[in-house]
Amino acid sequence: MTNQKKKFSFVNIIFFVIFGVLTGVVWAYLSPIPLIPGAVHFRTFAFIIPAIGYLFGPVTGFFAGYIGTLVWSLLAGMFIPLHSPLTDGITVGLSAALPALIHLKNGKIDLMDLLQPGQKGKFILKSEILCLLFGVLMILTTSISLSYFAGLPYSYCVIWIGIADVVPIALTPFVVMWLAPLMKNVRTLVPYV
Repeated sequence: MTNQKKKFSFVNIIFFVIFGVLTGVVWAYLSPIPLIPGAVHFRTFAFIIPAIGYLFGPVTGFFAGYIGTLVWSLLAGMFIPLHSPLTDGITVGLSAALPALIHLKNGKIDLMDLLQPGQKGKFILKSEILCLLFGVLMILTTSISLSYFAGLPYSYCVIWIGIADVVPIALTPFVVMWLAPLMKNVRTLVPYV
């Protein structure tokens, strides 16, 4: 992976859409617990987006997160004009892109090298810190937007979006460790961007 040149291609766009739509569908139909009616469900699979960032690159993670947010919002009936496409989509995308961008130094470090025996503990710790840090920043920013556009109290949004996303995001390193070897062949099809 580190020897491959990063070259953005049409294949990346196809995977942005595939990952985004799958994420949106999973969030809409497999996250059945509403926390803020009409605005937030417990996102059981919030770890999907940062995992995509780690596995396929920060750009792929960003666009999959953005598209996934829009698809989820539309399918779940949670689409709040301007909140979903401007704030929620962008912050969810960034929460997927930034951990991989920083941890893997934008593809200069191969994910599989970090998952070697003796390295897994360091990977889990650093990944956990980065995913939770950017997850919390996403929650704080999204809560401002949701408070403004939906008229909900800010602290109320922070608490409930935090419950909806933090616990599942904490699973990201473990999901990445499990998926990376299984997705080895798929990862070679998609340029890491």
